[in-house]
Amino acid sequence: MSHELASNLLRRGDISRRDFAAKTASSLLGVGLLGNYMSGTARAAFEGSSKLKQVATAKNVIYLYMSGGQSHLDTWDPKEGVDTAGPTKPIKTSADGVRISEYLPMMAKQMHHAAVLNSVSSTQGAHEQGNYIMHTSYTMRGTIRHPAMGAWLNVFQGGGNSTLPNYVFVGNDSRHPGAGFFPAVNSPLYVSNPDNGLKNIKRQPGLTEEKFQARMKLADELDADFRSTFQHRNVKAYADMYDHAMTMMKSEDLKAFDLSEEPAEVRAAYGKEPFGQGCLLARRLVERGVRFVEVSLGGWDTHQANFVRVPELCDTLDKAMATLLQDLNSRGLLDDTMVVLTSEFGRTPTINQNVGRDHYPKAFSCVMAGGGIKGGQTYGKTDPEGREVVENKVEVPDVNATIAYGLGLPLDQIVFSPSKRPFTIADKGQPLTSLFA
Repeated sequence: MSHELASNLLRRGDISRRDFAAKTASSLLGVGLLGNYMSGTARAAFEGSSKLKQVATAKNVIYLYMSGGQSHLDTWDPKEGVDTAGPTKPIKTSADGVRISEYLPMMAKQMHHAAVLNSVSSTQGAHEQGNYIMHTSYTMRGTIRHPAMGAWLNVFQGGGNSTLPNYVFVGNDSRHPGAGFFPAVNSPLYVSNPDNGLKNIKRQPGLTEEKFQARMKLADELDADFRSTFQHRNVKAYADMYDHAMTMMKSEDLKAFDLSEEPAEVRAAYGKEPFGQGCLLARRLVERGVRFVEVSLGGWDTHQANFVRVPELCDTLDKAMATLLQDLNSRGLLDDTMVVLTSEFGRTPTINQNVGRDHYPKAFSCVMAGGGIKGGQTYGKTDPEGREVVENKVEVPDVNATIAYGLGLPLDQIVFSPSKRPFTIADKGQPLTSLFA
């Protein structure tokens, strides 16, 4: 589209600025955006997508992923007086009417900041598939890989710190969908161990800036013919990776990854485990403009010894999450940072012969706090045994739609993958607007 034609269309009102941006975005993002101006069969396929949008209440997201399938009955939705409860007891919290597991005593003091969703339900009962739909809102398909929420945020809004990545993943989960069909530049920066910071970000001893630049210039010249011959977006992404890495190497904000700068008492409060230190790293990163940080805690696949392993896991989670909320709040960051806790599914109410709980996607819990979420509430309800959702059922895409809604992202904006297939950020998920203050 020529500049003159675009100007004429905008002046005449034949195309809105949003639709003009959508029509021309493919050259910038490596994908196509379908605006209202271009209606048709693709838009009809997503008639169920929410048209709701608000001024963003959240600027950042810290996403705590409980890998393996967290038992809702032993954490956020404990029961009493039934066999399915096992030995787990509910306790009162800082929010009237909100009760959580006795294994989370520190979080009990922070529940006035948080909303518990006790009616989440999924169709995916296997780990990989459950993990995938929770991160992307879509079921796994052999022909395409969908983006996770951090990649959508990067594509739609960008922003953040110009010298640090906008999207960081802390943990060791190799199943993360990353950027999906978006260009690789939208992938998270992976940090396997927060204690170690970032590896290989400094020049080798004795390598001066002048020599380093000369080597990079030579590499660029050697690659020039290849790039011009194979003008594919993945080739460009590989070149962009070097540019981003070089920019980051020179950033003063790289010290955000150095946890040794934190006082010893702060590090101890988060817990010495990688998850706790990952939560501390997440706080340091959002302070410096990183917009989406995911921290994973594995081990929740408690087919055996559930009532031994869950209290141990909860001890790690409790210290880290409670300290994170308290820390964000004291620094004035909780108002615009949404903290989300999710898992791929819950665990069976029936306790198996190994004193464990098996996979249970039919009903489980998520938690949201900050970023405009009204704390001190529960949403949805399961029956007295925790088997069935009996009030306000929440599908997995609804969880992601709620995150996107808090960020002010367009839920009905259709994006075409490179294979020309249409997608929206949370499929047909509906945001839970009542969660917001």
